[in-house]
Amino acid sequence: MTTCYRVLFVCTGNTCRSVMAAQVLRRELDDAGLVVAVASAGLRVRGAGQPADPRAQEVLGQHGYPSEHQTRQFEPAMLASHNLVIGLDSMHVSVLRHAAPDRDTAARIRLLGSFDPAAGAGWDVPDPVTGTAADYERALALVRSAMPGLVAEIRTGVEGIVRSQQQT
Repeated sequence: MTTCYRVLFVCTGNTCRSVMAAQVLRRELDDAGLVVAVASAGLRVRGAGQPADPRAQEVLGQHGYPSEHQTRQFEPAMLASHNLVIGLDSMHVSVLRHAAPDRDTAARIRLLGSFDPAAGAGWDVPDPVTGTAADYERALALVRSAMPGLVAEIRTGVEGIVRSQQQT
């Protein structure tokens, strides 16, 4: 199934959480047979084009995920070019919704934890950047727990686009 569906993960520095989420989602989408563009960005990137945090790279590698990445600064214009924008914590979602030009755009901004059916209203992925290897493992585990619900949401969005294209 080919579509122009696009997902953007946003965290603070684009070195840990959003990187992990993007890599995990790419694998999940591939396994599901969905072709979707997945990207990530940060609200306060220290330097564009930098690699992921070495500890994020390590935990991704230990779990069989690629870790290639270049940091990218979030720009409000990115909201218009993505079907789904996902904040890794509540603060990210708040900032993103504040940047949204209208309600329709704001409605496409979601908290990653809201895709975990066991989470109720959702949860934040704590920033592991000042923590230990166990904090990176926990962040990855939280990201992974949201994937079934997120993939289901994306599948619904992709199918909607396909139906719309078939009707035209």
